[in-house]
Amino acid sequence: MTLVDRATSALVDHRTAVVSAARLAERLGKWASAEATLAASLADGIARLVREGELRGGDRLPSERTLAATVSVSRGTVVSAYARLYEDGILDRRQGSGTRVAGTAPSTPRQAAGRGEALYASLSSNIDLLRAVPAISPRAIDIVNRHRPVLDATTVEADPAGLPALRDLIARTMTDDGTATTPAQVLVTHGGQQALSLLIDELVSPGDTVLTEHVSWPGLTDAVRRRGGRVHGIRLTPDGIDVDELEAAIVVRRPVLIALNPHNHNPTGIQTEPAVRQRVADLAAEYGITLIEDRVLAHLSYDGATPPSLAALRPDAPIVVVDSLSKWAWEGLRVGWMRADPVLVRRLRGLRQTTDLSTSVPSQLLALDLLAEAPALRRDAVVAHREAAVKAGALLAAHLPDWRWRAPRGGLCIWARMPTGSASAFARHAAAFGVSVAGSMQFSSDVDTDDHIRIPITSTLLENGLERLGEAWDRYRSSSGA
Repeated sequence: MTLVDRATSALVDHRTAVVSAARLAERLGKWASAEATLAASLADGIARLVREGELRGGDRLPSERTLAATVSVSRGTVVSAYARLYEDGILDRRQGSGTRVAGTAPSTPRQAAGRGEALYASLSSNIDLLRAVPAISPRAIDIVNRHRPVLDATTVEADPAGLPALRDLIARTMTDDGTATTPAQVLVTHGGQQALSLLIDELVSPGDTVLTEHVSWPGLTDAVRRRGGRVHGIRLTPDGIDVDELEAAIVVRRPVLIALNPHNHNPTGIQTEPAVRQRVADLAAEYGITLIEDRVLAHLSYDGATPPSLAALRPDAPIVVVDSLSKWAWEGLRVGWMRADPVLVRRLRGLRQTTDLSTSVPSQLLALDLLAEAPALRRDAVVAHREAAVKAGALLAAHLPDWRWRAPRGGLCIWARMPTGSASAFARHAAAFGVSVAGSMQFSSDVDTDDHIRIPITSTLLENGLERLGEAWDRYRSSSGA
């Protein structure tokens, strides 16, 4: 094993949920404290492992005698430590099943408002640079105008999984793109966001850990937190997610889910390199962890090259692909889908029946026409947004010359780093100059970062917006003494 953290891989036997006394002692480290009794220090060390997600609800701890011998203390010390953890509600003792972590691990408190809500909080009088809404092409407008829905016995109402004709066309389109797919693997949703939300509702329970990029789409992280789950962010490199850090987090944190946006990542625009993509797919297969690949931006690479899905790289891995028409056809249509194991599709089909029943039939019928011309619509979107990115970069260099960013290779945004100051404070300051922007706090997964601003390249008012942003920055910099 090349990873140091793999030493913890046997902390808990995943099949029996039994905690190894030897591995527990290693993970506790130097737990004894001169400022507290041995029992209190041991209890604090175990509670820390629960808080950090290494020990989870239902895990069975070693007996008092076994743990005492392993950490070289008296049995009475362990008895006292366990008793304190019982009183705090962290451990539970059940006749015949030993000492277990109680219920679920303490979860992140529910938030009154998610981070993503700020993306819809622009003042009506301000230029809105909060959202990255893709342009709709003349070809797409023409398809919409020519659309004549065919209403018959198969389209009076929709199955919760989607119209059979649309599921079939999505399966054929994905197969043509390189990901062999059957209609039974497809669930049609109200955009990619609903697909993410349905998956999180089904797969994540309070206290569970979800791994994602250290900056990520707030629609994902907010959904996890509202379920009472934990989000743990993994560092992004110029080549994509740090796969060594990802594997270490899999080993230590035992996530129930990994959710990644590996191509034209929102908000950073990073394109994950092929070797990294392969390793990520291999990790999902090796550890048997469900991985969600958000591909809604995968077809907006400015060179026109779309990488294969992670599911195509490892067909044996539990990888769910989420995609949508939104970024290359029409954002307002709200038609997306997921490609998953048929068993999971059936489970989510049942979940749909308790929420919105199905995706709008008229929307699905129009999606059939748009999807039939997917190659041409995707080419149009690439050309339009490549030109928009060049223009946005020139404007950003003119109005904010001391900010730093990488020229995007795809997607809808520029992720620009401020040379100094707080992005949150600057965003509030910029609002007074008539422009609304989102800082990196809105996209942070778990560790708050506060030094980037996301610049959408698609706004029709981008030139005026960046001019105002430049004026706001000059005033902010001078007032802060930077």
